[in-house]
Amino acid sequence: MQYTAVQLSEAQGIARLVLNRPDKLNSFTEVMHGEIRHALDTVQQSPTARVLVVTGAGRGFCAGQDLADDCMQKVNGRMPDIGTVVEQHYKPMVMRLSNLKVPTVAAVNGIAAGAGVSLALACDLVVASESASFVQAFSKIGLVPDTGSTWFLPQRVGMARAMGLALLADKLPAAQAAQWGLIWKAVPEAEFGATIDALASQLASMPTKALVRIRQAMQASGTHTLEQQLSMEAGFMRELGWSHDYDEGVTAFLEKRAPRFTGE
Repeated sequence: MQYTAVQLSEAQGIARLVLNRPDKLNSFTEVMHGEIRHALDTVQQSPTARVLVVTGAGRGFCAGQDLADDCMQKVNGRMPDIGTVVEQHYKPMVMRLSNLKVPTVAAVNGIAAGAGVSLALACDLVVASESASFVQAFSKIGLVPDTGSTWFLPQRVGMARAMGLALLADKLPAAQAAQWGLIWKAVPEAEFGATIDALASQLASMPTKALVRIRQAMQASGTHTLEQQLSMEAGFMRELGWSHDYDEGVTAFLEKRAPRFTGE
């Protein structure tokens, strides 16, 4: 597939998905959604990918839905069914990210607004440039946060802060987002690229299956009882205890050398 709204590359186990509509702050369109789904499926099927980095071209990460896109226009004088847009495009994107076989990093290089915030929060780790910011813009146009934000926000920052962000649609600077626990960290702009590269390389060298099981266990903890969580942990430990990477990790520890994980 030839992409027009995104770019996808892979090198040394690091896949990079770049939203590529910089003149529109990488806002979503139907075309972009189709390309994102295809790109995520490509990473899922890649035998060599060990981590995915998602970022934006130009000065923004993602400004959310492009309200000028055809899917948002009136048809015969009637407003479009936005719920269908969410079901057909945003839900599949988040579920693909949530179920991806490799860890994911959102490299937020600029403004993240609306569903752009949710795209970032759907990744396992969010690193932002200190010049970046996050804004839940939905209430300003009479909508509810979507793309999982009503799930991500309370879990990350608690109900009081989540409610304030959603109701007031105030811009949250990256440094404050890190202080609140919404994202993993905010770094100076001059260090942003090197920080992302180092983090991606670190994750690509780690035991991939274990990282994905960590994601799944953390996600399940919000609805599991303690007993259910303990059972899940036991199941994952049983599976991973028979993996090549666990064997390599223990062997390397006993031999006092750096492990050479393969993701198997």
